[in-house]
Amino acid sequence: VFQGRVLARRLVGQETRYEVEVKTPYRHRFPLVPREYVWVPNTCGCPPLREGGEYLLMARRHVNYERTLNRILLQDDGYARPWTPREDRLVREAARHC
Repeated sequence: VFQGRVLARRLVGQETRYEVEVKTPYRHRFPLVPREYVWVPNTCGCPPLREGGEYLLMARRHVNYERTLNRILLQDDGYARPWTPREDRLVREAARHC
């Protein structure tokens, strides 16, 4: 779970790749760098992320069977909400209990 700002969007084959500036990592099981690529396995724009927008994203790490592909995947039914101070407060409160 992290707060990020979408810098760019690019269609790659049948997927969408977002370049995201990681603003605040809240809870992560793998290391995040200041800029990450977040992949969405479709080209329809679901979830709808716009360039320049800030979002609270809950993504997962995807590693293929051959261990040659390691990326951050935001599934089309994944959690992607526009970032607000309220979202920040809710995530911080939840982190204390989890």
